[in-house]
Amino acid sequence: MRLLVVHEKLGRSVAPLVPARHQLESVLEQHHPRYTTKVIFIIAVDKMAAIVLPAARRHTSTVIVMHGLGDSGHGWSFLADMWKGKFEETSFIFPNAPEIPISVNMGMKMPGWYNIMSFDDIQQHEDEAGITRSQAYVHSLIAKEIEKGIPSERIVLGGFSQGGAMSLMSGVTAPTRLGGIFGLSCYLLLRGKLRDMVPSESPNKQTPIFMGHGDADPVVRYEWGQSTAKVLQEWGWNVDFKTYKGLPHSAAPQEINDLERYIKERIPDLGDKPLPSKA
Repeated sequence: MRLLVVHEKLGRSVAPLVPARHQLESVLEQHHPRYTTKVIFIIAVDKMAAIVLPAARRHTSTVIVMHGLGDSGHGWSFLADMWKGKFEETSFIFPNAPEIPISVNMGMKMPGWYNIMSFDDIQQHEDEAGITRSQAYVHSLIAKEIEKGIPSERIVLGGFSQGGAMSLMSGVTAPTRLGGIFGLSCYLLLRGKLRDMVPSESPNKQTPIFMGHGDADPVVRYEWGQSTAKVLQEWGWNVDFKTYKGLPHSAAPQEINDLERYIKERIPDLGDKPLPSKA
């Protein structure tokens, strides 16, 4: 297994933008000590090819997990192995962001869903073109799953950091009802315009949103996550925001446990039951 950790000079400091190696390894050791990752199937053939791990049994649900800045789909594919046997009817999709110039990385290219101008206030001077381009890509992934016969309400969308921000934004603006939306260590994109981008009769107003954030996060500040949850709640969304004490910009075993529980509640295996009919 290879875990990608970014240690490049970003602006005035060295900032890891993906979960620290020791943090993820502690998660893996607790849940799956002999974990290995195998890429079972890949969509397309370009650098943005998404890693897809098919359902072990009948495919009745899909989880899409978006990685953070500088990471790749491989960085989060451990979830599929960790949860093997718990989501046997679920296909996992781990998209890969394109390599684009990142301003805080001195303009050098790295995998990113959109450009980031500054870490001082990550929500200022947003790359609206990049954000909406990635939003369209996420919506296309959802549409492809629906075309395969998976009901939209059995699709869960989520991610970490940049990927979490994209998931929240793409989830609340999705034209179809999703089974779940989650964002880890992330924040709200295009806050000044987002409300107008949401469908007038949003199908996801009742879709529970799970958010997790460490209160020691030096990259995506904890208060940004808190503010995001508060704004979404004020707009009428059902948000469960969980705090993880002492956690930096990373994932923790308890957070992964909470996420597993949330997803299981949203897309339980159906067994011999038929898929819900399309509305």
